Amino acid sequence: MFTQIKEDIACVFDRDPAARNWFEVMTTYPGLHALQAHRFAHWVWKHNFKWLARVLSAISRLLTGIEIHPGAKIGRRFFIDHGMGVVIGETAEIGDDCTIYHGVTLGGTSWDAGKRHPTLCDGVVIGAGAKVLGPIIVGKNSRVGSNAVVVKDVPESASVVGVPGRMVAKPHPEHEKRQKMASKMGFDAYGSTKDMPDPVANAVNRMLDHMHVVDERQEQMCKALKSMGAAMDDVKLPEIDSCKLDSGENDDSNEEKLNAS
Repeated sequence: MFTQIKEDIACVFDRDPAARNWFEVMTTYPGLHALQAHRFAHWVWKHNFKWLARVLSAISRLLTGIEIHPGAKIGRRFFIDHGMGVVIGETAEIGDDCTIYHGVTLGGTSWDAGKRHPTLCDGVVIGAGAKVLGPIIVGKNSRVGSNAVVVKDVPESASVVGVPGRMVAKPHPEHEKRQKMASKMGFDAYGSTKDMPDPVANAVNRMLDHMHVVDERQEQMCKALKSMGAAMDDVKLPEIDSCKLDSGENDDSNEEKLNAS
């Protein structure tokens, strides 16, 4: 139990840069409070003390603004950020390392008994105000945009936005190349995909594609020159420090390096 609590606290630090220390997280994060209350209420529910479990759930909702039915199954390292207005239904199932934001509803679309709430696989992120409804499956590492309404299954590693939810990004071979090029340049383009309706993301992706082609051609030229006996040193790309660039520090040293080269 204590190992699980430590994991729940650690995942807050991983996903919320505003978290400063464990005491602050333990005392001021309603998402963590609601999760711990649910874990106890779920244990009570499984031992057939249904009414008591519902009472504990109601008290947790009153104190945190987060409603989680005690019958819902939640995996490890689940993070509810902000949390106000979150509703998770009885037959909902949530995998490991999932994140949801305030105003999210994991709800049902019928009054029939049985499975009627969604299943989130590992690594899913649900944006603020989104509604995921019905006994659908949201695939591993998928993203649901803010205020989207999702009523159909979502494949793995896809992005869904809009009302009704539509898939705007799915895995494609170029994504891995872009990630490698972006990390090489010193920044993270995570979430920037070719099909996202964002002109800035589109422009960034086109530049990454172009730079990847140029990089490959340069490597081919270097290999050809080396095969002909040319002496060439392997040069590492310089690190990009955005903080220094923004503050204007070390301008003189940068100019000296440019002049020397």
